[in-house]
Amino acid sequence: MNANRRTRISRLSAVGVAAAASVVVLAGPAFAHVTVQPVGAAAKGGYATVNVKVPNERDNASTVKLEVSFPVTEHPLTSVMPQAVPGWTVNVEKAKLDKPLKVHGKEIKEAVSKITWTGGKIGPGEFQQFPLSLGQLPEDADQLVLKAIQTYDNKEVVRWIEEPKAGQPEPQSPAPVLKLTAPAGDGHGAAPADDKKAKDSKASDAHDDDKKETAASASDTTARVLGIVGIIVGVAGVAFGVLAGRRRAS
Repeated sequence: MNANRRTRISRLSAVGVAAAASVVVLAGPAFAHVTVQPVGAAAKGGYATVNVKVPNERDNASTVKLEVSFPVTEHPLTSVMPQAVPGWTVNVEKAKLDKPLKVHGKEIKEAVSKITWTGGKIGPGEFQQFPLSLGQLPEDADQLVLKAIQTYDNKEVVRWIEEPKAGQPEPQSPAPVLKLTAPAGDGHGAAPADDKKAKDSKASDAHDDDKKETAASASDTTARVLGIVGIIVGVAGVAFGVLAGRRRAS
């Protein structure tokens, strides 16, 4: 092997190592991004409690601000209520709807468009959860995309606003996505399966009651028949005794 060939191979090897290293570096942050996680089920047309989970990705800065935007145009929510988080101040913004919504006979003309948390701090190696109560979830969608903006105390801003696409690689800064499950009854109570169980249970109880009534009726009828038979037997016995006495007398 001549010197030129050895030099060429060495250069190619160096390029390969550098490329592999760059892939590892670029892939690292994708494992720790802002997400939205339901507490229990998030059923279509219903209400849900969720946590917006915010990890701090920097070793030399702290997260001091979080903004979460809601799809007020595509899927407006009639109710968005944040739970108080110690050390953080929350601000809720609303936007007027082009088409008012009607919920439980009440007309809703505006919906929450953005919630901002400030005043707190998420240090390096830490994460914070921001609880929300959401509803009414859309009935015509499989997911709800909530775009988030994370601000650090060194003025760095990370925009988690890229919507993931099915069948495509995850974007570098994916937006938090809430996956919706199948509708659950009236949106507040038990799921259809639970309703079916309740109905089946009621039907079973009614069937058992019918059985008990039938058994009681049969028992009562049997008792009456036995009573009549006893009377007949008794009368027959008396008549037999009388006849027997007459025969002896004669």
